[in-house]
Amino acid sequence: MIDGQPTDRGVSIAITHVLTIAITTVLISGLLISAGALLEGERDRSADRSLETIGERLAGELSKVDSMAADDDANVNMTVSHPAKAASERYTVTLRPDCGDDAPLLEDGTSCLHLSTQSGNVDVYVPVTVDVGDESEVHGGAIEIVHEDGEIRLERGS
Repeated sequence: MIDGQPTDRGVSIAITHVLTIAITTVLISGLLISAGALLEGERDRSADRSLETIGERLAGELSKVDSMAADDDANVNMTVSHPAKAASERYTVTLRPDCGDDAPLLEDGTSCLHLSTQSGNVDVYVPVTVDVGDESEVHGGAIEIVHEDGEIRLERGS
């Protein structure tokens, strides 16, 4: 007390300001963290949809090459172009003779295309109805579909 007056009034204003700043900082941090998680989820969904579209297009192109080779019973090569990235991330395409163990919705013995992002966050399986030889893997972009001796494989396109 100074001259009979309480002196704690100046302290309460400083504490109020400190608490206001601390609460504001915590709220802004929470918003930034939740926005980051939301963006990550949206990126994964975007990559999933992009890979599904690419896989379905590639499955159609595989069927087309298979039917062209069946008509002439000949070897056929076709180079197709797809985006090199899905949702700003590189991806790989694997043509597999059997995806039953890894893809829960496909039956055992079903051939498929397995598309996955480089980070491994997104995996997409697309069934195909062609005779697949050995497993073949390529990165997204230009892909060469090769039909030889009744089997199809993927190679890096030029």
